[in-house]
Amino acid sequence: MPEQTHPIEGLMKTAMESIKEMVDVNTVVGDPVETPDGSVIIPISRVACGFGAGGGEFDYGSGEKDQDGESQMPGFGGGSGAGVSVKPVGFLVAGNGQVRLIPVDGNATLDRLIDLAPQVFNQIQSLLDRRSDQKVDRGALT
Repeated sequence: MPEQTHPIEGLMKTAMESIKEMVDVNTVVGDPVETPDGSVIIPISRVACGFGAGGGEFDYGSGEKDQDGESQMPGFGGGSGAGVSVKPVGFLVAGNGQVRLIPVDGNATLDRLIDLAPQVFNQIQSLLDRRSDQKVDRGALT
């Protein structure tokens, strides 16, 4: 006697397969686009999804038997639903020897400060190196 699956299993399987078709890795990290200057731009998105399913069994007979003398499955009523939200976060730009994340929200001040921090540190270091070189030169003259 083959084992019967519960109707909720088919309902859940169908819903999950549909979600899988809608959301794949290319939804979160988009396909790269190469610009004429050789830079590569990759769109990045935030994806959120929710899923719910439910059902109930009800008795539609008083222990009725099918043609083979087996008890009939009770009636089943159920449903499922899902929702997907895709929100663009920014663009990953690789080119000219650097990689940057350009956010979409327009508040890029902090990101620009982080991008500029290495350059500022290098400039401060070169200023300090020049001052120490000048002190050494003055000490050699006296």
